[in-house]
Amino acid sequence: MPPKRKADQAAPTAAGPTGRKAAAKAGGGRTTRGGKTTAVGARAESVDAVQTARAQAGDYLTTAQGVRLPDTDHSLKAGSRGPTLLEDFHLREKITHFDHERIPERVVHARGAAAHGTFTAYGNATAASKAGFLQQGRETPVFVRFSTVLGSRGSADTVRDVRGFAVKFYTEEGNFDLVGNNMPVFFIQDGIKFPDIIHAGKPHPDREIPQAQSAHDTFWDFVSLHTEATHHVMWAMSDRGIPRSYRTMEGFGVHTFRLVNGDGATALAKFHWKPVAGVHSLVWEEAQLAAGTDPDFHRRDMADGIENGAPLEFELGLQLFPDSADETFEGIDLLDPTKLVPEELAEVQLVGKLTLDRNPTNYFAETEQVAFHTGNLVPGIEVTNDPLMQARLFSYLDTQLTRLGGPNFTQLPINCPHAAVNDNLRDGMHQTAVHQGVSPYLPNSIDAAPRPAREDEGGYVQVPREIEGRAVRENPVSFADHFSQATLFWASMSEVEKVHIVEAFTFELGKCYEQPIRERMLGVLANVDADLCAAVAEGLGLPAPAGAPAEVVPSPALSQVPPGPGSITGRVIGVFAAPGADLAGITKLRRAVEARGAVLRLIAPLGGVVKRARSEQIVERTLLTTRSIEYDAVVVAGGIPDFTDIKLSILLGELFRHCKVIAAWGDGDQVLTAAGIDTTAPGVVVGESVAKPFTAELLDTVGLHRVWERAAQVMAS
Repeated sequence: MPPKRKADQAAPTAAGPTGRKAAAKAGGGRTTRGGKTTAVGARAESVDAVQTARAQAGDYLTTAQGVRLPDTDHSLKAGSRGPTLLEDFHLREKITHFDHERIPERVVHARGAAAHGTFTAYGNATAASKAGFLQQGRETPVFVRFSTVLGSRGSADTVRDVRGFAVKFYTEEGNFDLVGNNMPVFFIQDGIKFPDIIHAGKPHPDREIPQAQSAHDTFWDFVSLHTEATHHVMWAMSDRGIPRSYRTMEGFGVHTFRLVNGDGATALAKFHWKPVAGVHSLVWEEAQLAAGTDPDFHRRDMADGIENGAPLEFELGLQLFPDSADETFEGIDLLDPTKLVPEELAEVQLVGKLTLDRNPTNYFAETEQVAFHTGNLVPGIEVTNDPLMQARLFSYLDTQLTRLGGPNFTQLPINCPHAAVNDNLRDGMHQTAVHQGVSPYLPNSIDAAPRPAREDEGGYVQVPREIEGRAVRENPVSFADHFSQATLFWASMSEVEKVHIVEAFTFELGKCYEQPIRERMLGVLANVDADLCAAVAEGLGLPAPAGAPAEVVPSPALSQVPPGPGSITGRVIGVFAAPGADLAGITKLRRAVEARGAVLRLIAPLGGVVKRARSEQIVERTLLTTRSIEYDAVVVAGGIPDFTDIKLSILLGELFRHCKVIAAWGDGDQVLTAAGIDTTAPGVVVGESVAKPFTAELLDTVGLHRVWERAAQVMAS
């Protein structure tokens, strides 16, 4: 039988290649096929697994043909020491299938993790779009895949990179894919340059290094010559390039879309995903530690959080603009994917909530085989002439043909629409639908179906537009401004964020072997900001060239530093205890932490249990098996004033250096002092007991994400 799934896991909704939902039947006896009821063996099982996307049925091990097997540990041989016989069909089938289990990984976004969930519309977007899934109270199943861009499937989660944020809405009108990133702009303006930026960012073709990194010559050679990438490079070098988790990461549709309402009126729009948990990042040392000690850091955080009852939550927002003839807003070209519109100029209107609360059942079947496509649109949402978007309309469809083995990848369970499908697409590799009728063409008078749908019947009808122009290979003049928005981003950062950007540029350019590349990139930064250029130049030991930065008005919305405490749902707080520790206090702390939606983990010197008198608590981490990256705060329990251990000192030292919260109650502050922690420093919370004032201060400070007041006295990046 299939292994029992946990409550947070479920296979894709049971939808066949025609979009029809199939009801699973269990057990033997009689089964129905095509309206006919057939008797089957008393011990046979229903094979509705094909329709319901479950792969296993029955109690016995079988071949792929359903033949029961008595042994799968030994091949068929001529005697126990003789040669293996070719007639061993089980051996041949087992090895042949194993040899073909892998499929090509994605050219980009190969490393990813995903979750199922639901999108619930607030209803306030109906004035802008007639899309059904945006109607008041409409709940739509979704599947969301987060990813890095440059790294291979086996690379680390926490590398400095752009993150993919792709959402598949299984709407009643067909699938809608919003295929975005965690940054609102991109490196290039025209999709024809996509192979160039990716070839430059990928490992060098001679040695296949470095993996999942931009800190090398070819990347910086390209972006220093290709200055339209400057704005996106600023985002990548900021803390946005190393998010704390998927739940604390913004998402953006990048491009400008055209929305159409029920009256046919249009508006231009940009999509935003706003995380309920706030926007937070790692610091650079954390990212490096995580890449080595837990390469699965982000996917583990998401899966564990969902399993612990802390779903990922985002709100969908829209920036709306008049659909003017020049497709600009406040002088910003809306067709330029290297530009954003500051939220202070166009408010983000929240129109729905995304809740991710179910982990996939099978990584390959769902996360690996899901196929997103920017051209998967529903009535009410259209594309624009953004030249990067136009190329993506081809690329995302084309890449699936090789990766998923032909044109029928839409029949894979994770890709199946939940709306009825009745097309004239036939045959091809991996065809699983059994089509009926003899006339897969239109018009026809034989089957008289399917018939085209009028707009009032839900047909997708593009808004008529006049299109004229000469065939040229050139960009609009407005695309030529490569620096002003990079300057805007820099000017909008807090001081600590600016320090991190300087250190990121210095680190990355310091990894380049060719000095002319460093010098050329300094010339680019000189046109962004003189102080930025001077600071990076100092770190590289090179002179700072002069530039001509633009005068800009900062956009506070671009900064990640929160104005006050936020949600701590899904956060992890460690509590250190040893034999003799105040276990009653730990119990009180656990209740307070869980009441705020966070998780408490007990750390101890050794595994097993921690005891005091007749009480005991189960150890979840030991000093040998844990590292500071797992925690948003660590608390030392009272009752063990004389405890010392170099591993605990390292753990607490990292937390202090990374500006995280450290706390202790009772005589636990003596443990902090022995470990070299200044108990009077900002973000170090001490109390006599686990009383409400202590837990409130502790958890509110965790809600700030970092104690940036401490940054000046430590190397926070």
